[in-house]
Amino acid sequence: MNKKFYITTPIYYPSANFHIGHCYTTIIADAIARFKRLQGFDVFFQTGTDEHGEKIEKKAKESGVTPKEYVDKIIENAKDLWASLGISYDYFIRTTDEKHEKAVQKIFKKLYEQGDIYKGEYKGLYCVPCESFWTESQAVDGKCPDCGREVKMVSEEAYFFKLSKYQDRLVKFYDENPDFILPLSRKNEMLNNFIKPGLEDLCVSRTSFKWGIPVDFDPNHVVYVWIDALSNYITSLGYPNEDAELFKKYWPADLHLVGKEIVRFHTIIWPCMLMALNLPLPHQVFGHGWLKINDGKISKSLGNYKDPREYIDAYGVDAVRYYALREVPFGSDGNFSEEALISRTNTDLANTLGNLVSRTISMSHKYFDGIVLNPKVEEEIDNNLIASVTNLKKIVEEKMSELKVNEAIDEIMEVLRKCNKYIDDTTPWALAKDETMKDRLATILYNLLESIRICAILLSSFIPSTSNAILTNLNTSRVSYDTITTFGNLELNIKLNPAQVLFKRIEVSN
Repeated sequence: MNKKFYITTPIYYPSANFHIGHCYTTIIADAIARFKRLQGFDVFFQTGTDEHGEKIEKKAKESGVTPKEYVDKIIENAKDLWASLGISYDYFIRTTDEKHEKAVQKIFKKLYEQGDIYKGEYKGLYCVPCESFWTESQAVDGKCPDCGREVKMVSEEAYFFKLSKYQDRLVKFYDENPDFILPLSRKNEMLNNFIKPGLEDLCVSRTSFKWGIPVDFDPNHVVYVWIDALSNYITSLGYPNEDAELFKKYWPADLHLVGKEIVRFHTIIWPCMLMALNLPLPHQVFGHGWLKINDGKISKSLGNYKDPREYIDAYGVDAVRYYALREVPFGSDGNFSEEALISRTNTDLANTLGNLVSRTISMSHKYFDGIVLNPKVEEEIDNNLIASVTNLKKIVEEKMSELKVNEAIDEIMEVLRKCNKYIDDTTPWALAKDETMKDRLATILYNLLESIRICAILLSSFIPSTSNAILTNLNTSRVSYDTITTFGNLELNIKLNPAQVLFKRIEVSN
């Protein structure tokens, strides 16, 4: 097995109302994890739920249950949604897991005993929905700069983490590791908006509510939810037991994939915590944009919310995955619309991909009883297609290494478009009328089938169910990544399975 790859999504606030925007990060992370596995990497892909904090305590009280009862009721919703989307995570962490809670207590105590955490009094602004502390200069018209909702003034005894102590080390790390934060705009934002004005010590405990991990040496305090949440990336691996096999194997993380609104937690607080713990920092944090609807946030109150499973039920899981991965330039905000999802499904999946597979396999059955042959009666027109297919693996690898997921998919689709043009240019139906052209016809169909096989293997990271269906249609055992390095590995004399409809064209009523 090749080297390891540890990828994480943020752990999500447990909710009964996930929308398509919540799914975006996890679908992308899944595609990256699947592609790394395809390449032979030893992948550890982690996601989970962030279950502590004041807003959970308030919602539980409103529901007349304990906070633990409240989160237990809805936690399966997240797992069911990820299963519906084909998310192939290796570990699902809950911050209410006993192992995690005990580890966070040990981390907090270690930082306290070495002088990086000290006791004081906090007075300032706090956003309950975001679980974020803000200075008056950072607030925008008295509101949270992230979510736009009212912040409240709080005053309470608290413990503080010496964030300011690590400012110079953090800037030096940024300088020495220019790809630590991507896209570059996020790095500039962290430097200009948060670090250069001067880092203030961070309030890391609360006493005004109880639903959190208790500070074991001062149980009137609970650990600030972001210290709790960020620690999940190492507690899941067995830290603070540094002899833990998973920790030794997978840390530091290769990629923290996060939404742009929480980049500052992952690129300021988290690195400083790790420096204080004398642990290596993750290799990269990528802060992607948001999926929006009509350039606005997705919410029930705006009337533009749908449970993602409604889209899955209506159009299929791979149509939803494909749209999320293909439509948005990674790193930028993207606009989600059901109309665009339908259009993309009809154009790319039903027509370019589905129609190509269906008619190629149908012609193979019609003209050769579904038997794969290759007499190698070649012409110049074959070379362009074969060259494009042969180069595809390298191009997709380059795009994926740069996290340009949408561009990687488009490169595959471009080859599939070339396959459709190849059919139009070589006119197999006309050749079939001439017995002397039978070998040439068999060669053309072989070139198409082999091109489809290679594209299907590359698509397995993005639309896995469809990829599997195509490879089943081809009845091939050549499905590993190393079989697509060269053109011509599809077995001869195998019999193709009957063609299936991969995607039905979606008719839209006016």
